[in-house]
Amino acid sequence: MRVNLLVGGPLTLVPKETILERQAEAWIAVDHGATVLLKWGITPAVAIGDFDSTNQAEFARLKDHLTDIETFPPAKDFTDTQLGVKLAIDNYQPDCIDIFGGTGGRLDHLLANLFLPLQAAYHDYVEKIHFIDRGNLVDYYLPGQHAVHQAPGMDYLAFVTLTPVKGLTLLDEKYPLKNWSSSIPFSWSSNRFTAPINHFSFEEGVVAVIRCRDIPAQ
Repeated sequence: MRVNLLVGGPLTLVPKETILERQAEAWIAVDHGATVLLKWGITPAVAIGDFDSTNQAEFARLKDHLTDIETFPPAKDFTDTQLGVKLAIDNYQPDCIDIFGGTGGRLDHLLANLFLPLQAAYHDYVEKIHFIDRGNLVDYYLPGQHAVHQAPGMDYLAFVTLTPVKGLTLLDEKYPLKNWSSSIPFSWSSNRFTAPINHFSFEEGVVAVIRCRDIPAQ
């Protein structure tokens, strides 16, 4: 099954239409994401976080409408997004965890989210965690041979090595790469699809693949 999370990132980057299409699916709300989901007519199964981005009136509404709210102090060892992902794993053991609202805004929040799947607690779910916004789809891959499907309107590809990587090969993208290795993180950005499905492989490490497009200025 698929579990969806809405966290508290800027709503300008959140694809509301996609969220509404998934109204009947399982939702976990993280911090202010709970207020947004209720506003959009979606009642999450659980709301979790420190709720430091939720005012008193909003939190009172959450208590009126939700049966499961898990609150944590602002000073804690985990981010709200980490708590939400761990909850999704513990409660559902899902095949897919799609995270909305996890990009944009503060750079430290973005980096914390981008590197989240590398942590030991989420190791078994690395390839099941995905970040989605209006201009980007972020997927994670372990070593092997892989196919990447082009998403509608997203012509660009980026291959981001999050750990030391060995043997990265881009087989049929516009800008190919053969047997590349590095001991530091690196982003091979602004590549392009040459067909509805492109392919890549690598031997060691973790690679994030970003399918993306330019977002018009608001």
